[in-house]
Amino acid sequence: MQSSACTHGVWFWSLILGMGLAVVPASWAGTDAPLTSSDPPELRLSLRDAMEAAVDQNPTIRLFKERIGQAQDVANTQLGELLPNLSGRLSGARRRFFTGSFGGSPTVTGPKDFYEARATLTQNVFSLSLIQKWRAAKAGVDVASLNAEVTKRDSMATVGLVYLETLRAMAAVDARKADVTLNEELLRLATERKAAGMATSLDVTRSKVQLENVRQQLLVAENDRDRAKLNLIRAIGLSFDVSLTLTDEMSLVAVPDQTIAEALAVAQEHRTELKVQKTRERLAALTLSSVTSERLPSVQASGDVGMIGNQIPDMLTTDNVQVLMTVPIFDGGAREGRISESRSVVRQEAIKTQDVQYQVSLEVRDAMLTLNSSRQQVAVAEEGLKLALTELALSRERFAVGVATNIEVTDAQTRVAQARDNIIEALFRYNGSRINLARAQGRLEDL
Repeated sequence: MQSSACTHGVWFWSLILGMGLAVVPASWAGTDAPLTSSDPPELRLSLRDAMEAAVDQNPTIRLFKERIGQAQDVANTQLGELLPNLSGRLSGARRRFFTGSFGGSPTVTGPKDFYEARATLTQNVFSLSLIQKWRAAKAGVDVASLNAEVTKRDSMATVGLVYLETLRAMAAVDARKADVTLNEELLRLATERKAAGMATSLDVTRSKVQLENVRQQLLVAENDRDRAKLNLIRAIGLSFDVSLTLTDEMSLVAVPDQTIAEALAVAQEHRTELKVQKTRERLAALTLSSVTSERLPSVQASGDVGMIGNQIPDMLTTDNVQVLMTVPIFDGGAREGRISESRSVVRQEAIKTQDVQYQVSLEVRDAMLTLNSSRQQVAVAEEGLKLALTELALSRERFAVGVATNIEVTDAQTRVAQARDNIIEALFRYNGSRINLARAQGRLEDL
């Protein structure tokens, strides 16, 4: 029953407003006639195509992708601290050596050549602080990736709403054209009645004034439509040198019924902002752990091997291997200050998590309220348009038989125009709330 009512509502609205849009898969397409050098290419765009194009073209999303690479580089830097460090050294020198003894006469030998080639290997055997820093850097990569996903979904939702605004502007143009047609018919009727001696010049003049007012409104609506198309092109990031054709239309699409609890459960599972904030909490905890772990001893192994001598052919091999354990004792309180700072960051992230939970709940509830209200508004607006059209027909009959002036017809036409606008606004709110609900639940791909 609900599906039938929705279908009837879409048919009725489309019939009254005279909209000729068809919902077809969008694609790049040209007109049947060959294009001249001055004709811009036609771009046929559906809502889904517009939202997906925003992901590819949006500069903010590209910026966040760069930040993902930056975070990965930070993680690689921290990983490098845990891997072996190999270095080489080659030197040649001429030196004078002191060979005397304390208490005797000092002696200095003549200059001698001295050559050395050596390779050194250093490895951190155990450092919990470095391990936690590396894990924190990996969490930073996850945060950057999720932030990019949040920006992607925000851009998709924004473009979707701009697409709907463009459809609204196009529907307003169709509504004003229908108003012009009605007023032209009224002017024709008034002119015929004046010729038959059943109306006055005032009736004809009043009809002309009303017609010019509606034509003025049509010009304004056409300008708003063209500006809306420009805003849509800008939101997507396309070239302005295209002729944009929107293939979708505003309609009363059925949305599955769900309770507030069910909607919130979906949001808890899919909302990216919640995942981002939880990852930030984990990042803050790992950062705190890395700073706290600096209190623990760390073990480092190192070794070197090389050749040394005063003649290159006579160089001999030497080596050195050692294990070093470092025990922090006192650093003037700097470490404790950084620990306190990291603990504060952990608490701040916990507060932010609670705030994000509240915000998600608010957005879901608000979208569902608007969706239910706008669905009812569409039904009321459709009924209002039916009544306004009936009133217009009756007032025209009264004017035709001479029992009323065309003031009644003009007033009835004004109410028809308002009823058309009411339907356009109700459908815009309904479809906008569909996008907002999908955004609040993290399910934009379901549109």
